[in-house]
Amino acid sequence: MARRLPTILAAMGAVLLLAGCSGAPTDTSDTASSAGAASGEWPRTIEHAAGSTTIDEAPLRIVSTSPSLTGSLLAIDAPLVATGAATVTPLTDDKGFFTQWADVADERGVEVAYANLTLDIDAIDQFEPDLIIGSANGGDATSDAYEQLSEIAPTVLLDYSGVTWQDLTTELGEITGLEANATKRLAEYDSWVAGEAAKIKLPEQPATALVYMGAEGAWTFMPESPQAQLLSSLGFTYERANEKFASAGQDGRDVDVFSSENMAAGLEQAQTIFLVAMGGGDPVADFTGEPLLANQPAVAQDRVFSLGSQSFRLDYYSAKQTVELVVDTFAK
Repeated sequence: MARRLPTILAAMGAVLLLAGCSGAPTDTSDTASSAGAASGEWPRTIEHAAGSTTIDEAPLRIVSTSPSLTGSLLAIDAPLVATGAATVTPLTDDKGFFTQWADVADERGVEVAYANLTLDIDAIDQFEPDLIIGSANGGDATSDAYEQLSEIAPTVLLDYSGVTWQDLTTELGEITGLEANATKRLAEYDSWVAGEAAKIKLPEQPATALVYMGAEGAWTFMPESPQAQLLSSLGFTYERANEKFASAGQDGRDVDVFSSENMAAGLEQAQTIFLVAMGGGDPVADFTGEPLLANQPAVAQDRVFSLGSQSFRLDYYSAKQTVELVVDTFAK
C-alpha cells in the first residue's frame, strides 16, 4: 500500500467544490440503469476508518460526500445519485465536478448534493440514500458528521490517502457488492496500459515526479506513490529523490519534501522529471526557470514534462488521462 500523501489540496487551496445545494432529488433512472447488478451475500458488515457499518441490502441510491472518491464509484458503475462538489478551480467544471469524471457524472444524472465541500446534512437527506460513502481524511473529510450521516443511511468513511486508486476501487466494489465490476475495470485498465506502454520511446532514465511549490520547494513522489507506479507501469525507471537532502518530519508519507535550496541536490540523479500541475500557469516554465536548478540534468537537457493537473489525485479516469498525456509526449 502507498503511504500517506500530504493534503496538497488543502495546502494549496485547490480543491473545494461548487455553490449551492441542488434541492430535492430528481429522476435517477438513468443512473440506476447504468449501474451493474450488485452481487454477494447481504447483509454485510464493513470495517472502515470511522468504525463498523452493516449494510442490509445491495445499495440502490448512493450519495458520496467525497469528490475524491466519486470517480472511483463511477468507474465501477455504482448507483450514485449525488456527490459533494468542490470549489470551482481549473481542476473542476463549473459545478465543481473534477474534470476527469464530470462528463460521466453528467451522463448518469449525478447531482450536486452541496457546494464548496460545505457539508449539508439536510441536502443529503433529501436524496434518500441507502448508502453514504465519504472520506475520513483530506479536504473533503466528513468524520465529524459521521453520527449524523449514519442517522440518514449506513455510512462508510474511507482513508483514501493510504491506498492506491486500484486498491480503493477494489474496496468500493466490496462495499457496494460490485466486486465483479471493479475486477473487470482494473483488468481492462491493466491490459490497456500494457498496450499504451508499447507506443512509448522512453527518454533518458531514471525519472522522478514531483509537485513544484515555488519558493517553498518541491514535494517529490516516492516509488510507492500512485504517480510513480503509473510511470513504472509505462516502462519508466522511477528513482526516489535523494532523501538525505529532504526536510525532516516526513516519515510515513509517500512524498519527500525539499526546500528550494535543496531541490537541486535532491534531484541530482533524475534524468527526466515530471511535474504534477496544481492549477493554471505553466509549471514546466516555472520549474525550469528556477535559477537554483539551472544545472540539474533534466532541466539542462530539456527533459522536464507535465503530468497534468488531473494526476494529483488518481482514479480510473485521471489515470487514463495521465497515461494518454505521457504517451502523446513520448510517442514513437
